[in-house]
Amino acid sequence: MIEFPKNFLWGAATSAYQVEGNNSNCDWWEWEKRVGLKEVSGQACRHYQLYTHDFDIAKELNHNAHRLSVEWSRIEPQEGKFSQQEINHYKEVIEALRQRGLEPIVTLHHFTSPLWFTRAGGWENRKSAAYFSNFVGQIVSALSNKVKYWVTINEPMVYTYHSYLIGAWPPQKKSIFSTIKVTNNLKAAHISSYKIIHNIYRKNNLPAPMVSIAQNMQAFVTCNSTLKNKLACHLRDVNYNFDFIDTSIRHKTLDFIGMNYYSRALVDTKKWGIRHLFEDNCRDNHDPRKKNSLGWDIYPEGIYSLLLRLKKYNLPVFILENGICTTDDSLRWEFIDAHLKNMHQAMSEGVNVGAYIYWSLIDNFEWDKGFGPRFGLVDIDYTNYTRTIRESARKLSLVCRDGRL
Repeated sequence: MIEFPKNFLWGAATSAYQVEGNNSNCDWWEWEKRVGLKEVSGQACRHYQLYTHDFDIAKELNHNAHRLSVEWSRIEPQEGKFSQQEINHYKEVIEALRQRGLEPIVTLHHFTSPLWFTRAGGWENRKSAAYFSNFVGQIVSALSNKVKYWVTINEPMVYTYHSYLIGAWPPQKKSIFSTIKVTNNLKAAHISSYKIIHNIYRKNNLPAPMVSIAQNMQAFVTCNSTLKNKLACHLRDVNYNFDFIDTSIRHKTLDFIGMNYYSRALVDTKKWGIRHLFEDNCRDNHDPRKKNSLGWDIYPEGIYSLLLRLKKYNLPVFILENGICTTDDSLRWEFIDAHLKNMHQAMSEGVNVGAYIYWSLIDNFEWDKGFGPRFGLVDIDYTNYTRTIRESARKLSLVCRDGRL
């Protein structure tokens, strides 16, 4: 039996585009149709209409927190023109969480952007941070009296990697130069947004908010101990795991560290060269592990080792995403159980972890992978949008209720 702190935040996450449906002013909406994506988001999970039902489920599962995102393209469908109707919708969403005793953790950018922003050059535009900051000022002013925890940008390095380095996501660039430019603009956007959020709370005499990013972290492990592999692990670790955090720390713009953790990369670099050092992984199934349905290794010890390395920052750490896509629900519980035990081990060694947020509350639209990957604590039947609570969710609900595993 292991015990967690009394004031610990337990919950699950959603992101607007992946669950709401019909985000037609968004760059992803335009892109998925233009490229003929096999499955398009469409109505997604109809969470825009069914959010109170989903939050009732979260309450039934003994959650006391919920991470969600607000959709920029709904709120600012044209540059500088803000939809009061959509702002009111998100006010109602936040109020619905509060009424159910769920602490909102609100993400401001979760991969998607308005079409007008993208057509102006997106995150490559030197004005991108200013555009984003204008949106942040509007929506945070509207929600500030109901929200304490803010996440400015979700997984900035995952976004730049998929959208600008390997070209899998819109705008499908394959440019190291663009990747660096976008990363720098995202850093500027976070730093500016952090200051704006804190200024709004000061101006309104509200208690200081807690602001962070959601940094996806991977455990980079050498397949064999060659110099190339050691260098590749070091470079990826510095650039993917810690660079954004370190920049934010230098600018004093993190009140806690938001960490997303799923898997490891078993690094096996075939050749010298920057792309090989950053992209080559073992394809020969050395050190085999159980995998999720996308083929990602299940590697719970990685969350422990990364948490220990975050201890040096002397900030609270929130696990903002940790989850598995699988049709084997017993494997889902095995995944959760192992990661909670590794997280608790890090806590027992002095890491101040304040939250565990599972990804995700409900099955959803998994970007370019469509509706196939099943991450949810709750099953969605996409023929009629029926929600069915999985057994793994029931088991986790007991941990949330009792604070014990």
